Amino acid sequence: MSSNDSTNNTTSTNTSTLKSYLDQATGVAQRAVGSLTGDSSIQALGEDTQSHGKAEHEASHSTTKVGSVAADPSTGTTASDHPQRNNGSWDQTVGSAKESLGNLIGNEGLRKAGQDQNAAGKQAEAEGQVKDWGEGVKGRVAGNVGKVAAAATGDEEEEKRWKDVHDEGKVRQRGVEADVDKRY
Repeated sequence: MSSNDSTNNTTSTNTSTLKSYLDQATGVAQRAVGSLTGDSSIQALGEDTQSHGKAEHEASHSTTKVGSVAADPSTGTTASDHPQRNNGSWDQTVGSAKESLGNLIGNEGLRKAGQDQNAAGKQAEAEGQVKDWGEGVKGRVAGNVGKVAAAATGDEEEEKRWKDVHDEGKVRQRGVEADVDKRY
């Protein structure tokens, strides 16, 4: 199935979570109609449509994370983590080291300082994740609205720009989700 993206006419490289849900629902409906009517070709078409929707859903959630940069392998779009996430992660590492050293040498003050720094780091990282996730959602929504408006005026360059805004938002959001999935 090819994408309806008029700016680059690609096939299956521009994944859409919403479209994947629609394809899966369409497939279920086609299978039901095929089953009710006894038409195995409609049933097979429904299975193919549903399978395609599931595959597109998986592809729309694929994100590669290297350090503090997330990337979408299908579009090549990247997004860097909010600095607060990196600072929080660093504070957790240093705090854990202080806590361990404090335990090792019997220094209660160092152990407690490490615990406090670790807790502050967890909070800072979580706040950065919330900011990145929110910016990602905002970018996806703005990108979709902008693409529609640009398509209505026939401005293909503007439509491409808004597609890029959407894709960056999606990668930012998926990067947070990948980190949260990895951690919890």
